[in-house]
Amino acid sequence: MNIPSREICFELIKKMGMLEHIVDHSVQVCRVALFLTDIWNQRRANLNRDLVMAAALLHDITKTRSFETGEDHAASGGLLLEEWDYPEVGDIVAQHVRLRVYGNGNGFPDEAEIVNYADKRVLHDRIVTFAKRMEYIVERYGHIPEFGEKLQWIWKRSTELESKIFSGLDFEPDDLVDLLPGRREPEW
Repeated sequence: MNIPSREICFELIKKMGMLEHIVDHSVQVCRVALFLTDIWNQRRANLNRDLVMAAALLHDITKTRSFETGEDHAASGGLLLEEWDYPEVGDIVAQHVRLRVYGNGNGFPDEAEIVNYADKRVLHDRIVTFAKRMEYIVERYGHIPEFGEKLQWIWKRSTELESKIFSGLDFEPDDLVDLLPGRREPEW
């Protein structure tokens, strides 16, 4: 498995000219994802921490250019990372908006579920409740006819994913806001 290091992730981010606020968002998504990964790995989930880190940092790798092209940034980001010889990272990036399969059939979340959920907990560069983030997404994109029903479906599936992720943890989902306060560089 080929996974870019943290340093290479930031080189790729720079290469793609990601806007600073999107980089800040990605760093926060990474903080949330690694926090959840570490807790689940203490419970023997065996999640690949490096894979989660790279996918979280790179999940919006084509978002900046998508403002001009109108492309689906999840799909194009996944393809780009595959072209750069990071297929496993690309697979997760392609699923950060909508998972291919909700409920992987195993009691532990997988890397794609962790990154997908972490993205739904960060509004711009702030960790927020799941409901606040989804309300923002629906407000921003819900008026687009083809997105309305899809967003409601994603909200429902993501609510189920949140229940799965937190069913084995000793704290509630909204506690993330207090457990990971502030905006800071993730600790590796």
